[in-house]
Amino acid sequence: MNSWRDSDIERLLAEVAPRVQQGQQRVADLTDAYLARIVTEQGLTPRSSPLAATTTELRGVSDETLYARPIATMHDTLAKGGTVTSAVAAGGRRLASIVETNMQLAKTHSARRSMSRAGVNAYERVLTGRENCALCVIASTQRYWVADLSPMHPACDCGVRPLKGDPSEQVIHPDRLEAIHNAVEAQFGGSDRGARYIDGSNSVSDYLDLISVRTNSELGPVLTWRDQHFTGADDLPS
Repeated sequence: MNSWRDSDIERLLAEVAPRVQQGQQRVADLTDAYLARIVTEQGLTPRSSPLAATTTELRGVSDETLYARPIATMHDTLAKGGTVTSAVAAGGRRLASIVETNMQLAKTHSARRSMSRAGVNAYERVLTGRENCALCVIASTQRYWVADLSPMHPACDCGVRPLKGDPSEQVIHPDRLEAIHNAVEAQFGGSDRGARYIDGSNSVSDYLDLISVRTNSELGPVLTWRDQHFTGADDLPS
């Protein structure tokens, strides 16, 4: 940008927001089309009504509020003694994270809308790509209800697939869970078929105790490790 004062927020907004909005809408439309095909194959009737994937619809805040944050991140880095170069880089990472998260939100919001309108009750997380993080692998063994927005996390590329009927079993991929057992046993020297692991001190904990879904006031449900928490008002300097 070559200039990063408060007055430049409007320029950033004008340059970036329309492009991101187009991307959000494209992701929402593709998600709707994909799920319409899947539910048709499952014998259900899709009721297409694409999501208007605006920032306000996805996050509950305006573009003006959202795109002021990279500049604020840069100013904060400078205030803490960072160089201009490091501050610009921090602002750039914040902007990239905003864009990536908005695309994820467009997908999750559109998926819930499409599946709900088609009468789908439950879904599974579908692993994609060549690599998947531990959070996603564990989460992909479980059944989720469509009424709940799909939990997301930064850089997640999981998809969703409707489950037929009204499955009562929470674990829907026991073979994948078995592979997790084997990996944990190889790492820690023991495992438990009740979906638990044994650490070096021989204490036992449920695998699902390792992960948690926390609700962010802006993003909705976020998949995270149980020992991680969002920054709250009490964490901010007075």
